[in-house]
Amino acid sequence: MSSAAMSGPGRGDAAGTGGAGGPAATAPGRGRVTGRSELGVAAFLAVLGALILLDTVGLNAPYSQSDPVGPKALPYIVAGLLLVCALVLAVDVLRGGRGEAEGGEDVDLTHPTDWRTVVPLVAVFAANIALVDTLGWVLSGSLLFFGSVVALGSRHYVRDLVVSLLLALGSFYGFYLGLGIHLPAGLLEGVL
Repeated sequence: MSSAAMSGPGRGDAAGTGGAGGPAATAPGRGRVTGRSELGVAAFLAVLGALILLDTVGLNAPYSQSDPVGPKALPYIVAGLLLVCALVLAVDVLRGGRGEAEGGEDVDLTHPTDWRTVVPLVAVFAANIALVDTLGWVLSGSLLFFGSVVALGSRHYVRDLVVSLLLALGSFYGFYLGLGIHLPAGLLEGVL
């Protein structure tokens, strides 16, 4: 095999530039990692896995005869799977793998962001975070659900308000009765 055939992208060429006529010759300044934005996802998964692992190590949970697995098992599994996924994704991307573009979505990427929808949604979520302890889940959740559907374009205000209240009440009692998790009652402390 000739030396020209060996100097293709990633072969016989220490810099990975592809030789004299390779991609680097036509696009100066492009590094080896150009077009590898998936590495950011791999890094995010690795950081998340490491944070979960560190948090689990510090978890103080006594051993129980009735539950030999204990509460630390699931976070260790999740952290391990996140770290393995990060590693596999990083190796795949560095070997030239690329994620496929979403073919089934009905999204026109040439249109700009619809800020008239995004800003109210972010505001409603932020308000829910700020008010959930003060107002309680039922009221702040109703605000979250109602504000979300209005921001997304619904104009059936009475129906949306009733459905929002039912969703908030249903999830409040679902967590309380079904899971034993007490969501904040807030202003409705003696009523619920």
